[in-house]
Amino acid sequence: MTDTSSIHLETDRLILRPTQAEDWPFVRDFLMCEDTMRHLGGHQQESDAWRTLAQWIGLWSLTDAAMFGVVEKASGEWIGRIGPWHPLHWPTREVGWGLRKAYWGKGYALEAAAASLDYAFDELGWDSVTHLIADENVMSQKLAERLGSKPGEYVHLPGSLSDVRLCVWSQTKEDWIRSKN
Repeated sequence: MTDTSSIHLETDRLILRPTQAEDWPFVRDFLMCEDTMRHLGGHQQESDAWRTLAQWIGLWSLTDAAMFGVVEKASGEWIGRIGPWHPLHWPTREVGWGLRKAYWGKGYALEAAAASLDYAFDELGWDSVTHLIADENVMSQKLAERLGSKPGEYVHLPGSLSDVRLCVWSQTKEDWIRSKN
């Protein structure tokens, strides 16, 4: 079981930490938004969103990596979830992302994803990371490129998502170190 009290990353404008129950109003808005969830499994009804919040919180007790809740320092608001994760039967070790629509285009995804890559490589000891991205998700493809990842093979997600086919964007730890210099 992961001690979540010690998990706290900071960037210039953001705090990355496990999502908490008190984030619920913001999580609900994120998960119920059609635009935000277009490439993340589709928007959810409120009861489904609540169960998703419970899954995010619980994943930290089951694995050593779950996506961070991203909090904007200036407002104190939960603005999305970004970070490394590898849930049961997930096809890759992924650093994924998603922000509330009001926070798109501000560079927050790049800032949080870069901190998450550092965490995955330095703290979790991963030697490579992926980003699973739909072909029509051009914004995420551009972010993956800015992070130094390249597109490769396609995979299907597990379980009830088995009909979802996504492109695997990836990079190694060495690629990441080179891109930062």
